[in-house]
Amino acid sequence: MMQKSRIHEYLYSPQGQLLLVNSLTCGLEVCLAAGITFVPPLLLEAGVEEKFMTMVLGIGPILGLLVVHLIGSASDRWSSRFGRRRPFIWLLCFGVMLSLIIIPYAKPFASLAGHHSAGLEVFFLILGIGLLDSCGQVCFTPLEALLSDLFPEGEACRKAFSVYALTVGLGACIGYLLPSVDWSSSWLAHQLGGQEQCLFMLLLIIFSGCIFATFFVSEEVRINAGQSDICLEPAGKGWTCVRTCQLWSLPHRVWRMALALRSICALISRLRTFCCRVPVPLWRLFVAQLCSWMSLMTFTLFFTDFVGEGLYHGVPVAEPGTVDRLRYDEGVRMGSLGLFLQSVTSIVLSFSMDYLVKTFGTRIVYLVAVSCLPIAGAITCFTHNITMVPRISA
Repeated sequence: MMQKSRIHEYLYSPQGQLLLVNSLTCGLEVCLAAGITFVPPLLLEAGVEEKFMTMVLGIGPILGLLVVHLIGSASDRWSSRFGRRRPFIWLLCFGVMLSLIIIPYAKPFASLAGHHSAGLEVFFLILGIGLLDSCGQVCFTPLEALLSDLFPEGEACRKAFSVYALTVGLGACIGYLLPSVDWSSSWLAHQLGGQEQCLFMLLLIIFSGCIFATFFVSEEVRINAGQSDICLEPAGKGWTCVRTCQLWSLPHRVWRMALALRSICALISRLRTFCCRVPVPLWRLFVAQLCSWMSLMTFTLFFTDFVGEGLYHGVPVAEPGTVDRLRYDEGVRMGSLGLFLQSVTSIVLSFSMDYLVKTFGTRIVYLVAVSCLPIAGAITCFTHNITMVPRISA
């Protein structure tokens, strides 16, 4: 009984709350990292051409970009017995869990239509990939807001987000490590139907446990807590009066909409003026960051497929069990191992970043880090050494 009380006390302590919230952060990053590793090979296996694959992979980020602001503003005004953030977190997590089921079983879902259709299989794959990428990326926004609600003070907030960044890196390491393991000979793979099904089932189990941990997160501070609810639902004879008032207020609403549209136009003009006044060094930094992230994301998305096809000379559309397909699968696992080493290197360097900046300066550290990316990319393109490429990717 005393041990149970201690567990309960720890779970609702600041350290326990931080651990519970960041467990979901870690699980979410595990799913995204593993999904990014396996999505390009799955699309190629389904017959999607490489020139269309980038368009498919761009659906999720675009949807996330459109929805993230709406989710953030809605969670700020939300009030329920589950808090402000967690209902949105659970909703987005449900989308991630649904994608973890759809992606590995796209072919069986397509077969439910009566006969197997390649187009229907691609549709389910695109649906699952869009859900995984958009819901996963957007879910980080209410998670970060939840951390800010639980740890609003300066020093506590800084430590909380330091742990948050660490768990993101840890989740990426686990997510890249899982696809590098050959699960095809395991008992679970034989029961579920293959490597992909086994991997995504493991992701689903891990992610479900992380979601369950958020049920023990304490209630956040509610907006307008304690205020009496105001019933806006008209009833009885008052309904006619309300309808009349609504009709009288219609011109006022139209006028307010016109003013809002005018404000938006003025905001666009101010934004244009602001962009013109941005100092040139900031524009250079913006262009450098944009190009760096574009190259890094492209490298991450296509690295496993590059290793499978370019180095191991595998064929993603080959029949399962053939030599070409086995080579490709082995190359994908080796590429996942390279991405895992990349995540480990990032975590190690993040711990020593303060020392490097104090020793060499911010400018030199930044230039060296940015220069390493094209050098590593060039070596990766021109070398055919199987053991060197994963090390270079790190």
